[in-house]
Amino acid sequence: MKRVVAGFCVVCALLLAGPAASVQPDEVLQDAALESRARNLSAQLRCMVCQNQSIDESDAELARDLRVLVRDRLKAGDSDEEVIDYVVSRYGEFVLLKPRFSLQNALLWGTPLILLIGGAVFALISVRSRRRTETKLSEEEEAALRRILAETRK
Repeated sequence: MKRVVAGFCVVCALLLAGPAASVQPDEVLQDAALESRARNLSAQLRCMVCQNQSIDESDAELARDLRVLVRDRLKAGDSDEEVIDYVVSRYGEFVLLKPRFSLQNALLWGTPLILLIGGAVFALISVRSRRRTETKLSEEEEAALRRILAETRK
């Protein structure tokens, strides 16, 4: 029975364990509201080294620099949007884990669909034009074809 309870506790602990934040103690802001905003912003920004982690989760040195930058901007009085805009201006849209909607992003995501539709239209036009260009045999050609078929049947 003790093993069952111990196993259950281990499973619960593993399920409740979230991703470990890599924020160092010296990075944490004294103001709890600013720290909360910093954590929220850090969760939205991609680590340029790891690329599949936010800067809040990454141990990379660049992620640490970005976390410090975010906190410095917040201490300077920037709004959340201003901080994000500043980081994007320095590192590009790729730094955002959830990219903003823009014409460039819409084209990026829409191009495969446009190409697929264009290919289907091209295929339809090609098939239809081939059907139209099919020519009928002249009377002489039909007579020659009948003779050949008659000879092969014999």
